[in-house]
Amino acid sequence: MLLDGKVALVTGASRGIGAATARLLARHGAAVAINFLESADAAAVLASEIEAAGGPALAVGADVRERPQVDAMVARVVSTLAPVDILVLNAAMQFPMAPFVDYPWEAFEAKLTGELKAAFFCSRAVVPSMIERRRGCIIAVSSGLSRHPGFGFCAHSTAKSALDAFARALALELGPCGIRVNVVAPGLTLTDATAGLPQQVKDASARQTPLGRNARAEDVAGAVLALACDEAGFVSGAYVPVSGGSQMM
Repeated sequence: MLLDGKVALVTGASRGIGAATARLLARHGAAVAINFLESADAAAVLASEIEAAGGPALAVGADVRERPQVDAMVARVVSTLAPVDILVLNAAMQFPMAPFVDYPWEAFEAKLTGELKAAFFCSRAVVPSMIERRRGCIIAVSSGLSRHPGFGFCAHSTAKSALDAFARALALELGPCGIRVNVVAPGLTLTDATAGLPQQVKDASARQTPLGRNARAEDVAGAVLALACDEAGFVSGAYVPVSGGSQMM
């Protein structure tokens, strides 16, 4: 029970990496708040699953790009569970895949600002309590594409690179307050978000990975758990690839 007594808020947690992370943190003793935007039923099912296993859970809807909704969400988490100890910035903003020469600025701007609004507003909502208690952990879910871009991913690569820089800045500023901030950067991960990719793309990625397969959502969740627990108490400002060895630092 690595997280016994802790409260975790996972954004974008109704499916994929977020859901796997919520399950794993709950399995290790955390009370988990499951943020969702549209998938209320899936979030409720996940919360019921965690509660059936004996863990406190709360499904809470909010558009994390909207500060009033974020503040209301965090207030509900605090009143129902307790102040947040672990914040997992996982909510993903959809974006079109297209070459730069065809990319509309509006779509690029929406991805970039949406990603950063979500990280900024959620962090601002939980950090004051963390500072007061002199402890806390923030983990941003980035992407290997933040450092090794792919064709058609200019908006995604730029937004995740900005998220990486934001996390480093928070690690520097909040470290003296006992707050750790880290990044996990998945490679190609088999979730519904990547279900539309051609199978040949997935196969090629697996062949180029030393461990010989694509990531699963549970692989990313495991990296989040490793960074969230007190045993990683001197790890901050880190960028952790979850890529099976295809991205080595």
